[in-house]
Amino acid sequence: MLASARHVSSASPEIAVEGEVERITFENRETGFRVVKVAVPGRDQRLAIVGTFPSVAVGARVRARGTIEVDRNHGEQLRATSVTELAPSTLAGIEKYLGSGLIKGVGERTAKRIVDTFGLETLRVLDEQPHRLRGVSGLGPARIESLITAWREQRAIRDVMVFLQAHGASPALATRIYKRYGPKAVTIVSADPYRLAIDVWGVGFRTADKIAGSLGTARDSIERMQAALFQALRDATESGHCYVRVRDLVERAAGLVDDDATPGGPGPDVATLERLGEGMKALARGAYVTLERADAIEVVTEVTDEALVWSPDMHATERRLATRLAKLGSTRLPGLRGAQAAVERFEREKGAELAPEQRAALDEAAARPLLVLTGGPGVGKTTVIRAILSMFDAAGLASRLAAPTGRAAKRMTEATGREAVTLHRLLEFDPKTAKFKRDAGNPIDASAIIVDESSMVDVWMADALTQAVPDGARLVLVGDVDQLPSVGPGSFLRDTISSGAVPCVRLTRIFRQGSESLIVDNAHRINAGEPPVVPESGADADFFVIDKRDPDEARRMIVELVTRRIPRRFGLDPVRDVQVLTPMNRGPAGTMALNEALQEALNPSGPGLQRGRSTFRAGDKVMQLRNDYDRNVWNGDVGVVASVDVEEESLVVRFDSGAGARDVPYDGGALDELALAYACTIHKSQGSEYPAVVIPLLTTHFVMLSKNLLYTGVTRGKRLVVVIADPRAMRLALAEDRREQRSTRLAARIQVACGDGGGE
Repeated sequence: MLASARHVSSASPEIAVEGEVERITFENRETGFRVVKVAVPGRDQRLAIVGTFPSVAVGARVRARGTIEVDRNHGEQLRATSVTELAPSTLAGIEKYLGSGLIKGVGERTAKRIVDTFGLETLRVLDEQPHRLRGVSGLGPARIESLITAWREQRAIRDVMVFLQAHGASPALATRIYKRYGPKAVTIVSADPYRLAIDVWGVGFRTADKIAGSLGTARDSIERMQAALFQALRDATESGHCYVRVRDLVERAAGLVDDDATPGGPGPDVATLERLGEGMKALARGAYVTLERADAIEVVTEVTDEALVWSPDMHATERRLATRLAKLGSTRLPGLRGAQAAVERFEREKGAELAPEQRAALDEAAARPLLVLTGGPGVGKTTVIRAILSMFDAAGLASRLAAPTGRAAKRMTEATGREAVTLHRLLEFDPKTAKFKRDAGNPIDASAIIVDESSMVDVWMADALTQAVPDGARLVLVGDVDQLPSVGPGSFLRDTISSGAVPCVRLTRIFRQGSESLIVDNAHRINAGEPPVVPESGADADFFVIDKRDPDEARRMIVELVTRRIPRRFGLDPVRDVQVLTPMNRGPAGTMALNEALQEALNPSGPGLQRGRSTFRAGDKVMQLRNDYDRNVWNGDVGVVASVDVEEESLVVRFDSGAGARDVPYDGGALDELALAYACTIHKSQGSEYPAVVIPLLTTHFVMLSKNLLYTGVTRGKRLVVVIADPRAMRLALAEDRREQRSTRLAARIQVACGDGGGE
């Protein structure tokens, strides 16, 4: 650490110094911690200024306040409490300042030409009379416009950064805030700092609350209570719930506003709960403290006397989806012309007779506008999809195939020989409006639609899809209901099936098992709560269990398997073909620790960009963490870093989405949307399939252990599955029959809609 082993006299007074920045010794843009060397008049040597403060450029004049301390390794330095940038006062200083890289597109030569033209008036000209840049030789109109824009943005960002840092925000956060709000950032944040938690990705309630407190918001204000309630509702939605009970919402919010709350400690005090209750009652009456959030929450009482809290968008979406599913599920269509002959022809070409349950699926697909087809691995879902396509083709139906992710769509294309696209592409997502062009008024141009991996579809996407299905068309939803539910809110596939109101065929007969595929056989055993079959030592198999109880030993074994054993024995590429899937992010066998260990083994050197705990280098496998409508990349997409530009602090990721490779640039705050992906959670792996998967299953994963979690991980492997397991953790997982419970009313709404012909 740069400032370790330091000594400060207890009597050291706070002083102020001014000088010119001559060197940036160290800078962490994530935390805002910096060490800069400043030439201070009257001092023989440059003074090191150490602390957390806004970015400054070489050549800038600064005023710093703080205390002098003596570091054992680095000597005398000023531990800064504040650093304020001043305008450079000399021609050399101005030239150095402009040419320091502060303004994109302005290097040393351009800076010299500008300063030669305007002298000491340079900065005032840039601020007040930028049109005069036309008088600088070598600057064309386009470059002048670019320079003016960059200068204004830099000044605006600096103003925002100075303001926010004065109120406890980091420089990285200031950049994201400016990107979201632009020049109005200071005005917006001053008026309602809690908007940050809703509008700016990566900002939670506590960060916004810290800024609000610095701006003078009282700790017991109704505004603060309502902001906590909003955040609690948002957190619940991001955890997969469609609604929250009022008492649960208040408890969640109390955990946010209680500064002294600790895990397992006493709950919030009575005064806090009463104040939150007042905020909740005000929301129920529509009495919102800030108009910006007036459409973000709704209180609804349904079925019981207990109040349930929804966002209005979620409430409307679930009701609309239930009504549409009920209509599709209760309708019958005229039979398909030539359906029987098409099925018989398919059986002849395949050289095998379809099983009765597969035949039942074909009959339902011919007669119904909606069919759910579910079942585990090896039960013939792909065979049924091909047979249904043959039947639709014979009847002259125009069929479209889709899946939630690019990888799943690519697999569907390979399995059927027909083009499959992502649901976003099927619905023609428009990044400019963040909406789908295909909807009830402009339905999908198809008379039959088959969607694979439907367990990944959340209620938002399910609603958009079903509304865009043309009347009279057929929709076939294919998926494994025993897998984990979608990353997004709701449990669409599970609820649709459990409603009992939608035609559903469950395939149970296993066609690939035993010596042919231990992966398939063991997946079904795990789903039934039975321990997996382990092959004899040295056997040529596709499923192995390695006994490891210590998390550190398990991590070392995973690195050994991924980097050496699996590539050597199975000829698989350790980055492209092998995926580590783990139950959790944290811990010695979580994604963070495993990614660090695997990167160190597979890609340890080369220029890199550091973001938080992660360093990204060319060749690293990375994952997108959120839907990015501007870049057209989606939560869970995996790619490889194609190039890194350390000076520009940017990189390019190559994604193979199924429609071909695509290079996507990242810089600034967008880098926070990436994470290393040598290892990822089992939840994040849904819809993907890998040649080989390695799964740690340890007692440190206790809170996540369940058989459907393990089942989901195992079914991601195509050619090889290796489980690094503590036998105790394996027994716990197989005995835990819980499904991830989510607060949703979809199944009940479908039933009601079928009963009265409309929604609730």
